Amino acid sequence: MSMRNIALRLRYDGSRYHGWQVQKNEISVAQTLEEALSKVCKHPVKAVGCGRTDAGVHALRYCANFRTDCAIPTERIPLAVNARLPGDIAVEMAVEVPERFNAIGSCIRKEYIYKILNSAIRDPFLEKRVCFYPQRLDMARMQAAARAFEGKHDFRAVRSVGTETKTTVRTVYWCRAEKQGELITISVCADGFLYNMCRAMVGTMVYASYGKLRPEEIPMLLEKGDRRLTGPTMPPQGLYLNRVWYEEPVGAIFSR
Repeated sequence: MSMRNIALRLRYDGSRYHGWQVQKNEISVAQTLEEALSKVCKHPVKAVGCGRTDAGVHALRYCANFRTDCAIPTERIPLAVNARLPGDIAVEMAVEVPERFNAIGSCIRKEYIYKILNSAIRDPFLEKRVCFYPQRLDMARMQAAARAFEGKHDFRAVRSVGTETKTTVRTVYWCRAEKQGELITISVCADGFLYNMCRAMVGTMVYASYGKLRPEEIPMLLEKGDRRLTGPTMPPQGLYLNRVWYEEPVGAIFSR
């Protein structure tokens, strides 16, 4: 049997995990998935993920790929793997992809969403799934701040020092803030994200919301590139990887 390259669409609640990336002493989503895949394929499996989600961050749609020479039909992989996964990770779909496909390298753009419960009273059932923020947030200011991030900029002012990248320039296709009841959802779509970029962007919008900085100052703050001048990095539990984009034929299984 020749080697097949298989892409998986999965989703997970990241509350119990130390992020996607395999860690030496901590439990990660990748390690948990690889262990289940290894049992199904009956050989050690290395999975490539579409991005590093941090400890406590969730994914509504995530892509990982792995190589195997086992004979299990592709369409049977999700059920077989899910039977060996804990309840907070689910593989929704598997598809055979071209040899050159790579979950992170082939990804064209990603969308993260960040959820804030803007209420005086916390919801115990959402404790690990939203950022509870009791102070009233001004939506008009937040929306103006969100729009100020759109376009091609150097985003080093909203990244934590961590993984080194060739460039800190990224294109943000949209950045929106919407409110339904007491739940604020911020959506950010970009061609790539720097370490903690999304959470720092949301922190900057929160600062703008109560007047610590003005939305129209954001382009100038990005130009200065000083992390100390922008808002705080928001806590991880409000963040979800929401969508990932690929060229066809892989794109089709992520747009459903």
